[in-house]
Amino acid sequence: MKKILLIGGAGYIGTVVAKYLLDRKFGVKIYDNLIYNSNTSKKFLEKNPNIQFVNGDILEIINKKNIFDGIDTVVLLAGLVGDPITKKYPELSLKINNNGNKLVIDTAVNVGIKNFIYISTCSNYGLIPENHEAAEDYPLNPISLYSKSKVETENYLLTKNINDFCPTILRFATAFGESPRMRFDLTINEFIYEMYHNKELLVYDPDTWRPYCHVLDFARLIERVINSNNDLIKDKIFNAGSNKNNFTKRQIVNLISKYITDCNIKYQTHGNDPRNYKVNFNKVRDELDFEPKYNVEENIINLIDIIKTYKSINKSEYGNYQILINE
Repeated sequence: MKKILLIGGAGYIGTVVAKYLLDRKFGVKIYDNLIYNSNTSKKFLEKNPNIQFVNGDILEIINKKNIFDGIDTVVLLAGLVGDPITKKYPELSLKINNNGNKLVIDTAVNVGIKNFIYISTCSNYGLIPENHEAAEDYPLNPISLYSKSKVETENYLLTKNINDFCPTILRFATAFGESPRMRFDLTINEFIYEMYHNKELLVYDPDTWRPYCHVLDFARLIERVINSNNDLIKDKIFNAGSNKNNFTKRQIVNLISKYITDCNIKYQTHGNDPRNYKVNFNKVRDELDFEPKYNVEENIINLIDIIKTYKSINKSEYGNYQILINE
């Protein structure tokens, strides 16, 4: 049985990946400091005692090398995730997303980890011309503190040119879908929540493009990489998503409006997030034979049914809005 270490595995994506791998008979260990102090993450861990959980900070990982004992693959998800939270805590963001991630990489290499998956982001492409699609070799243009840290860490990881060390970088599209640690600060989840419960929505820069990917497809892709031969994945970068899930924000609103009507939608240009990028996902399809199962349009109805059950929420619990520890 392969054993997987998910560093930062108690978050929105990590909890989905952990449960998915556990259900497929992998051994799963999570190393996380629960920086958002999320009750939903804690409940998830309580409900899944077969997932080994170690509470720890990546900045202290050098003192906790035993977490790597018996591990076949490390998946590095940890960090302050997203542009808003990194803008809010810029110094801590640099400490965690730059220094902390590099420390994890160094420690993993030093203890002899062979397979290492780094979770990066398609935000690295930043702002590209309207008629372009960004494949993995497209020039990077990170325009936020968050994506600049991701690019720096990608480059650092690829300097570890060691024969038996096999790093893989996955540039994730914008996530959507249900998670044990649910978030409503992600475009599709947020739009559905606001349109269903509040019947209104303010959309900035509605004609900017983003790629989207369901969290379960991220879990499926991570499993695919774990099970792939090293010659297919060593030192490789893959955009993680699907060509059919590139949409503008306005297109997302229109898809949701087929099922949630009578909403007050307002559009406003010149918001504080100028990113605009369409992404090409041919490489992951052609080289890893991976095609996402879940497309946006077909999953909106299911997601509406899920979000209906979240009637009154404390928003700080359901998004990366505020750090409740280590401030």
